[in-house]
Amino acid sequence: MVKNMTEGGIAGHLISYSIPLILGNLFQLTYNAVDSIIVGRFIGRDALAAVGTASPVMNIIILGISGICIGASVLMSNFFGAGKEDLIKRELATTAIFGVYFSLAVAALGILFAPPLMRALQVPEEILDLSVVYLRIIFLGAPFTYFYNAVSSALKSVGDSQTPLKFLAFCSVLNGLLDVIFIGVLGFGILCSAMTTVIAEALSAILCIVYVYRKIPLLQLKPGEFRMDKALLSQTLQYGSITALQQSCQPIGKLLIQGAVNPLGVDVIAAFNAVNRVDDYAFTPEQSISNGITTFVAQNAGAKKPERIRRGFKIGLFLEFGYWICICLFTLCFRKPIMGLFVTGSDTAVVALGSAYLGIMAFFYLFPGFTNGMQGYFRGRKDMKITLVGTVTQTSLRVIFVYLLTPSMGLPGVAFACAIGWSVMLLVEIPYYFYFNKKHPL
Repeated sequence: MVKNMTEGGIAGHLISYSIPLILGNLFQLTYNAVDSIIVGRFIGRDALAAVGTASPVMNIIILGISGICIGASVLMSNFFGAGKEDLIKRELATTAIFGVYFSLAVAALGILFAPPLMRALQVPEEILDLSVVYLRIIFLGAPFTYFYNAVSSALKSVGDSQTPLKFLAFCSVLNGLLDVIFIGVLGFGILCSAMTTVIAEALSAILCIVYVYRKIPLLQLKPGEFRMDKALLSQTLQYGSITALQQSCQPIGKLLIQGAVNPLGVDVIAAFNAVNRVDDYAFTPEQSISNGITTFVAQNAGAKKPERIRRGFKIGLFLEFGYWICICLFTLCFRKPIMGLFVTGSDTAVVALGSAYLGIMAFFYLFPGFTNGMQGYFRGRKDMKITLVGTVTQTSLRVIFVYLLTPSMGLPGVAFACAIGWSVMLLVEIPYYFYFNKKHPL
């Protein structure tokens, strides 16, 4: 349903918009976690570690794609707030045409360079072949990932965050059922785990496109409207490429961190894969609230309502803080049972390693809540450069301190390195917030 955020209650808009995003992203993480749980329990520790080594590479692609789509979404939100419906369609057509070439190139390059990439990451020989097979199949799904993100971003830009959730939920459940049947019951290997993920991505994309052509006239492109607007493409790439770089910094950092973790042994690799899944669950609502802030700010910037933007941003930060209290308590109470989901009862070392990490990280989840809130505001105001500077600063420091701390501290060193990176990122972005608003008043 289309939602105009330039009028009405601010808190209600942010909450009602963010909740479907949170649920949708949690569903997406769920079918990734289901893969890991089923792979670890039914195929074995080596397969779980193989999925873990491939995950940072997968995340680079997914976040790079979503970064471009977020850039396009900011433009469409701005056009929607300003009432420029013709520009919304032109932007959507430009994003779709560009996506065909971009996603096919990503898939081809990924399949070709998977083996040398895994070797460069120092993946142990006993899991190298498994990692390469899994990663190559995931790359086949890149076009589906792009078009799901493009169409769902268009829906979100006009205030509809519920529809992408419905289709993603359906596909997540389907993915989980297929995993249970083909891996848990029939005993198929890691190849099947990757295939079910690609199938879920394809169905999500197809269902979103079908829905738009049945229910949302504002986003329906007719054959004659599939034209690339060079001026809009330039703007999209300007915002989208910076956002894609910013989005990709995190998994690139994870990739480099994976290089520090891999020499510590298969137990640590498996534990790191599991806690990364937990971290993703913890971060997702913070990122979803941030996306709500982005859409809210962009629509109201288009409508020229500065006071409403300021109030919305403050309410968004209060939502981030309230969420942190909940996730901190939950993680502290249930970290051991959560870790037990990923391995069999005999793998007690993996559970112990992961639990120690989560006991520390639970307190540090506060920092990304505020950094995500700041990022959401700047994206909505179309200042993508500071989001990139902040993320590069945070990621660089995190990687440096991981290599400094993990040799003596092990996995907990990763948690402390993250906290250092987030703290410095806030020290960069908070002063810039006041400078930016003074220099660029609406």
